[in-house]
Amino acid sequence: MTMVWIDGCLQEADGAGVPVFDHGLVCGDGAFETLVVVEGAAFAATRHLDRLCRTARGMGLPEPDVEALHKGIGELIVRNQVTTAKIRITYTAGSAGLGSGRSRIVEPRTIIATEEIVLEPAMTVLALAPWPRNERGVLAGLKTTSYAENVIALAWAKEQGADEVLFPNTVGNLCEGSGSNIFLVRDGVIFTPPLSAGCLAGVTRDLVLEGVGATEEEISCSSLFDPSVTEVFVTSTLRMVQGVSRIDQRTFGNSPGPVTMKAQQYFARLMRERTDP
Repeated sequence: MTMVWIDGCLQEADGAGVPVFDHGLVCGDGAFETLVVVEGAAFAATRHLDRLCRTARGMGLPEPDVEALHKGIGELIVRNQVTTAKIRITYTAGSAGLGSGRSRIVEPRTIIATEEIVLEPAMTVLALAPWPRNERGVLAGLKTTSYAENVIALAWAKEQGADEVLFPNTVGNLCEGSGSNIFLVRDGVIFTPPLSAGCLAGVTRDLVLEGVGATEEEISCSSLFDPSVTEVFVTSTLRMVQGVSRIDQRTFGNSPGPVTMKAQQYFARLMRERTDP
């Protein structure tokens, strides 16, 4: 029987639930993190939980109990006997009625669940969205449960034959994917948008920056179609490091290219070591 962890207690997934007045359900008022489990160990858990705390602070929510979350993650991995899986931590503002306003005293709700997965392939296809991401919005840089924009844009991208959508920001520069960060390679040098472009500080993005290196700078969307850009790859917890084989009508015949493969090999080594980097 699959179990979930809700507010410190293990429950059978089939019978578990949250109140209909939970503000995460009513308004999308919550934060979340997705971790990957490889060979029975959660990868980079500390970084993910640190970011969950940053998102909670940015939303004006109390910080979650990180020690309890570490414990809950470990309990679920053992109880559900997962080897390769994703772990989703959802942290909401708790019950607050049917309006936009929160309760005077916020009592957050925490849910941890696991799901078996097959790791993503080494390559992917992107579609550049016709809608911008607001880099100056109140949620910019926060990993919140308000995800309808991503759901709609990703569905549109799949209609175009792509696997992931890529957002520009309001000034026409590259921002991020629906759940990924983007990197371009020009003359052997890796470039990626800065956080000021509106993108999330992805855990995999940070690890690539630290271990492989990249120049953070504003990148115009037109750069994607510039012949001087010879490789493009995206990063995320579940995609890890993925070479991009096509963006709209532009193809990258060498994908994954040599620079992308270097980043893939570096990240694969980190995961094999099963560390908490």
